[in-house]
Amino acid sequence: MKTSILVQNLKCGGCANTITTKLSEIKNISDINIDVEESKVSFSYTNETDAFAVKDKLKTIGYPSIDEGNSLVSKAKSFVSCATGKLSK
Repeated sequence: MKTSILVQNLKCGGCANTITTKLSEIKNISDINIDVEESKVSFSYTNETDAFAVKDKLKTIGYPSIDEGNSLVSKAKSFVSCATGKLSK
């Protein structure tokens, strides 16, 4: 199945690189596509548990979905994730 999540704090290719790298580590997740312009993360998954794992991972690295709070901590995490993504390109 395929789905998309609209996220907060997604600003550039560095962010997209980090998100792609981290989501690739989750079992049964594939076809990851990041649309920076729309702040959208799209992916294919096998079951709902995997989809929830993606949402949790996004929040953990600083990119909570638009239906969740965007605390200062989330913004700081996304800044670090962005910088890491830029360095690993």
